[in-house]
Amino acid sequence: MKVVQFTIPVSQEHSIMVQEDKLPHFYNHLHRHNETQLTWIIKGEGTLIAGTCMQRFQSGDVFILGANQPHLFKSDPDYFVKDSQKDIHALTLFVDLCGPFGKILELPEMNNVKKFMDATCTGLQVPASHQLDISKKMLLIKEARNGIRLAFFIQLLQTLCRIKQYKSLSNTQSESAITESEGLRMNDIYQYTMAHYTENITLKQIANVAHLTPQAFCRYFKKHTLKTYVTFLNEVRINEACKKIVGANFDSLAAVAYQSGFNNAVTFNRVFKKITGQPPKKFFTDYMQKVN
Repeated sequence: MKVVQFTIPVSQEHSIMVQEDKLPHFYNHLHRHNETQLTWIIKGEGTLIAGTCMQRFQSGDVFILGANQPHLFKSDPDYFVKDSQKDIHALTLFVDLCGPFGKILELPEMNNVKKFMDATCTGLQVPASHQLDISKKMLLIKEARNGIRLAFFIQLLQTLCRIKQYKSLSNTQSESAITESEGLRMNDIYQYTMAHYTENITLKQIANVAHLTPQAFCRYFKKHTLKTYVTFLNEVRINEACKKIVGANFDSLAAVAYQSGFNNAVTFNRVFKKITGQPPKKFFTDYMQKVN
């Protein structure tokens, strides 16, 4: 998928690239690159789109994104407010498995790591119980140079491949037959939806964004995301609702429903339970019990 194809700057001195971002917000467009990516969100929150996955991310999260997997870390709207004091901080490691490092994976001692790296094609989220250990190892790699950096990275991979409780980010591998224009079209659809989710987005409106007829848009979106547009829109709205509930940023659950784009509390409750597995009131009660 040619979705704003990125070329990660390659140093002749390192097969492992390290990038530390301290910015007002995350890069704001759907994109991909040849390198497998390991990202630690040190500071920041928003919505992650990776393949068919869409979910919240927050400080402390660690994600592995497969080579050429289209992805977007979309910072929350308050990061884009004029004179906003919010910013983000992230540490990312990039490795091209088709480059020199790929030859290391062919060694018999690296068989388990090679199998793990093959499994990262759909994207993975590191369990919370392992985030601290992984982030410490990433910091060691950041500070190291030359052969020491490579040794620390191999040690990190050995640790990662022993973790069993990963959350898979997508249920499909990256599609390679999608043109650049289609990738940019998907980016426009995502951007419009996340900017207008509180409004009554009609099928005709979103189809116009994609420059398709409503019927063609439905087929197009289902083909590339394995879900209907209504399902995706509801996921965006429920993600935002969860953010408000967790942040105790609401007067009532009915108010959360309307602020998240739902016309009535009944529909909100039904959709919330379908997506999260529990009604909003229980979600809030369970969260407060964990916090306390």
